[in-house]
Amino acid sequence: MERRSFLKMSAAIGAAATVSGCNSTSKDVDVVPPELPDSTGESINWSACLVNCGSNCPIKVFSKDGIITRIEADHETTDQYGVNHQARACPRGRALRQRTYATDRLRSPMKRVGKRGEAKFVQITWEQAYSEIAVKLQSIKDNYGPESIYMHYGTGAYYGFSSNNATWGRLLNLNGGFLDHHWDYSWAGVYAACMATYGDQWDSIGGSSLSEIENSDLFVGFGFNPNEIRMSGSGEGYDFVKALENNNKGIKVWMVEPRYTDSMRGNEDEWLAIRPGTDAALVEAVIYQMISSGWVTQNVQTFLDKYVVGFDRNSLINTKAALALSADPYIASHAQYVDPDQNYFDYIMGQGVFASEGAKTPSWAAGVCGISEHKINQLATAIMSSEAPYISAGAGISRHANGDQATRAVYTLAIMTGKIGKAGVNSGAMPTSYSFGVAGMPTGVNPVDVTIPVYTWSDAVVRGKEFTGTTDGVRFKASGSQERVDNNPAALGTNIKAIINCAGNALVNQHSDSNGTAQILQDDSQCELVIVSDCWMTPSAKFADYLLPDSTWLESVDYANDSYASGQMAYATFMSTSLKPLGEAQSMYDICAGIAKAMGKESEFTEGRTGLQWCETLYQQTKAMNPDVEMPDSYEEAQKVGVFRKYMPASVIAYQSFIQDPDANPRPTISGKFEIFSLSLARKAATWTLPEGDKITPLPQYVVTWDGFEDQESIDAGFSLQLCGYHTKGRTHSSYHNVAWLREAVEDAVWMNPKDAATRGLADGDLVHVYNDRGSIELPVKLTPRVTPGVCSLGQGAWYKPDTNGKKGPSGHVLDVGGCINTLTKYHPSPVTKGNPQHTNRVQVVKA
Repeated sequence: MERRSFLKMSAAIGAAATVSGCNSTSKDVDVVPPELPDSTGESINWSACLVNCGSNCPIKVFSKDGIITRIEADHETTDQYGVNHQARACPRGRALRQRTYATDRLRSPMKRVGKRGEAKFVQITWEQAYSEIAVKLQSIKDNYGPESIYMHYGTGAYYGFSSNNATWGRLLNLNGGFLDHHWDYSWAGVYAACMATYGDQWDSIGGSSLSEIENSDLFVGFGFNPNEIRMSGSGEGYDFVKALENNNKGIKVWMVEPRYTDSMRGNEDEWLAIRPGTDAALVEAVIYQMISSGWVTQNVQTFLDKYVVGFDRNSLINTKAALALSADPYIASHAQYVDPDQNYFDYIMGQGVFASEGAKTPSWAAGVCGISEHKINQLATAIMSSEAPYISAGAGISRHANGDQATRAVYTLAIMTGKIGKAGVNSGAMPTSYSFGVAGMPTGVNPVDVTIPVYTWSDAVVRGKEFTGTTDGVRFKASGSQERVDNNPAALGTNIKAIINCAGNALVNQHSDSNGTAQILQDDSQCELVIVSDCWMTPSAKFADYLLPDSTWLESVDYANDSYASGQMAYATFMSTSLKPLGEAQSMYDICAGIAKAMGKESEFTEGRTGLQWCETLYQQTKAMNPDVEMPDSYEEAQKVGVFRKYMPASVIAYQSFIQDPDANPRPTISGKFEIFSLSLARKAATWTLPEGDKITPLPQYVVTWDGFEDQESIDAGFSLQLCGYHTKGRTHSSYHNVAWLREAVEDAVWMNPKDAATRGLADGDLVHVYNDRGSIELPVKLTPRVTPGVCSLGQGAWYKPDTNGKKGPSGHVLDVGGCINTLTKYHPSPVTKGNPQHTNRVQVVKA
């Protein structure tokens, strides 16, 4: 669509085309709306940008006669960093008017009449939707059990009380329960690495505060890119910049990344343009230098002996003996899986049982990761010379085949410095953010006692009845965030028969192998019911049996905190609105209340409260939770103020209490210590059944994987380029893809090094086909030295859009002209968490 057409139609309710009736699509509709009213007499309301970027920035909405006239960000304070700085929204939040009035906005409840995925619907009444959905949910529960009803992962709206998890979780529990998931698409590998090394999955975002960089003399970031992922004025990107500004220790910044990112932009002293998926090889070579130089023996051995399991043979001998004496039978059972020969020292030095593999020297690593031996030696010297190294792994390095191993390797590098627990030093994890706690609507009790890895849901549609703890990572809910419950006996026992997909686009778009996933969903004899509640006709929405239009944040009365990665300033926004939802759209609370009524459970669901009354009740609980913040007596008064903020009372230093007194503050690992040799993974390696080629190792090891740099089979098949995704500034995952302004500002193009382009006869801006044996996508190519040779890079989240005329690409599949990277990714769950490996890809690129 041309910009002038978009501007004409984006300003008012009349601009939003109704998506209803047969053959509904998300095609642009050039509608000329009524002229905007003048700005006098505008209403002003506080809302928030509630997508999964980790910030939930407050937004000021100006409107007149129920029409948004403009959007502004937070500018309420004098903006002193660390005192009262503003939570300024990024371009995504500032485009909310355009997104609210997008042409593919859903405005009426609809029911599928064609084949799933064809987006053929007829409009129905809310009463019909409530009644039919209630009957179907009850029938599926009765026929297959509540565990056959799966509520999918959806992070497109991080609401307060009216979130998908709260409202639909409450409804489904009243219906007898449902199948929930564990992990998420972003951090499954990070969780596995953290549980194996430090004991609790949430330690993955419990690293030292970014403000501790002020006390550091070295920063080493692996896939660390907050200035694109956390762009807001409240977020980690801002904290990172300010911490570097405030550092007076002559800090040196090393960034390890296949793509030169905005988090570097001249802040870095060194960019190590690594090949995707090879971070562990780089770390191993650095640690080889630390050991072979004698530095570890002289400076770190005492630390390792006291706090760490698995560095050398003696450590494992002692650990094995201590485990055998444990009074906890589950803990004691791990002793049998400890082999002292499998120690980290021997692995790195290439001796003992690892002699045939050879030492992990810089020369060896250079051939794998593409970083010169000289640079590897320089990095090792920098780490050994540093008094306070801040080392951090972003989540991106975990989203590879065996990506948890790369993350564990970075954690091990931090451990091997022997400086964890000191000012300016980090554990290798992502930094701690501060949070403004808010109360949530209770969801009730779910009697289904197992969960599945979120990434495996499509496989569970086909063969969920075969899922067990030892084959597919099924877990008991009681296991929580740690490894101190035996999940091996867990089992699902049924295929998924119903999917609830709300505020999420992982049904097709954000899942792997979009073409293959679409085929699974198209067979409605397998999954019998798909319910989608959203605001826009996303690629996932096209696969719904029932489409339930949700109201947007700007049209909602609700509240939201600062989310999970807003940095060192916490805040909450109490939202009000002068808008009416477009068409017949309703909040998820009202939608679920309507279904509950049709089930005969309205009173149990609402407890006699409207949505506004729930907000008042939960506001009072939130106020009591935050006695350090001056908050008014009522929710209504809080809505007028809009934003409440508070600041991290003290900088966090990771594991300081454990280092000061390890006996009083043991880690929740099996051993109670940091584990280089993971006892829980040693047990999994011995007891789990893995697909051919998959590998679990108790040590953090570089592992050659399918579609990785060393996958000769894929190279021989003609797929000579590695393809790695990244988070683009123009979307949060797939949210905002349908906003034309952002597509103008942030081009969707595959990045390629000019050297690779030259061998293919490609010029900057050429339309290309990127393909492998799973699919083909069409989009422009961007030639830039900001991506390492042999690697292509593509922003994830573009909307999957098979060519309407059935045109096929080089792979033989219908061409995806939307440019969705997941058309090319492989569905192959990672060995430990059965998580998302979507950055591991091999492709070829040709001119279209």
